[in-house]
Amino acid sequence: MPDHRIRINADFWKGKNVFVTGHTGFKGTWLSLWLQGMGANVTGYSLQPPTEPSLFELCRMKDMVSSYIADIRDMTALSEAIVEAAPDIVFHLAAQPLVRASYLNPIESYEINTMGTIHLLEAVRQAKRNNVPIKAVIHVSTDKVYSQLDEERGYRETDRLGGGDPYSNSKALTELIVTSYRQIYEKEERAWSMPVALASVRAGNVIGGGDWAEDRLIPDCFRAILQDEPVKLRYPQAVRPWQHVLEPLHGYLLLAQHIYDDKQHAEAWNFGPNEEDTVSVEQVVSSLCQKWGNQAAYLIDSAEHPHEAPVLRLDCTKSRHLLGWSPRWNLDMAITKSIEWVKAYDQSGDCREICRKQIQEYVEGSESHDH
Repeated sequence: MPDHRIRINADFWKGKNVFVTGHTGFKGTWLSLWLQGMGANVTGYSLQPPTEPSLFELCRMKDMVSSYIADIRDMTALSEAIVEAAPDIVFHLAAQPLVRASYLNPIESYEINTMGTIHLLEAVRQAKRNNVPIKAVIHVSTDKVYSQLDEERGYRETDRLGGGDPYSNSKALTELIVTSYRQIYEKEERAWSMPVALASVRAGNVIGGGDWAEDRLIPDCFRAILQDEPVKLRYPQAVRPWQHVLEPLHGYLLLAQHIYDDKQHAEAWNFGPNEEDTVSVEQVVSSLCQKWGNQAAYLIDSAEHPHEAPVLRLDCTKSRHLLGWSPRWNLDMAITKSIEWVKAYDQSGDCREICRKQIQEYVEGSESHDH
């Protein structure tokens, strides 16, 4: 059995140069803040924050990380940024992350997700030739890369890739690209001073404070609640693996530590919640409204919407047994922490300090959450 007392090693990260694409986004900001808090030197490469307000700006991240505000599709700018930053570890989060947006503009989704990933991996390859000391790359993917199966079990890392909508399909293509580049890196390893370990990570539906994305359930909920309006549910019976944003980030950091000196684990990994936290949209929103209080309510939106998979489950047996990773905050706690964040923000709290406090609470979580 794995040692569930495994923790992120802050000493490992202290002084490491870390390059994060998509650092101005929701997940990227949380990751950059966590890394910076452990003493890492964080360089980010991204477009301007994608929402207004944005977690990146509320946390005053410009004071804490070096930023390249540029497009992942700009190969020259990306290559120059990586060489200049000279990272030890790269996290690739930059993406067009929304299903509905991919229906409206599929070409852009493929350009950003598919070609953007090729640009990143090629920039790493070129940087290695310039003696940049990159040892590990974590490609951040999604649970939606799997072909839809009519099975109750969760998807495993070895299941067939697919994806019906442009977003899911473009991310499935990135998985094939990552597999191919892993072979390229292996073939050229002898010409380099040290190998590059390349892993892909697939998380469930993340929630947490600071997410203002359009057409995403929890941000839509908080927007409606703060405006004293009922939350509109498009897919009330859709079942998803819900988890707090710190859960998969914990997995990404732990995996990066593992593959930094040992390429054995440079492959695909699922990071999802416990089985009981894979529940319907209506269950999540009902719980959120109840916890918020003040007559927060929801209603079913009966209009026609683009297709989305009815059920997504993740089997995280591999992460549990080989990495010693397991969820610490169940769905109830994830909702509670998200509400706590939004209420503090609504009362003009210091968002950077709110995030730091929640990261510290997560890291110091009791053993009772590690099961």
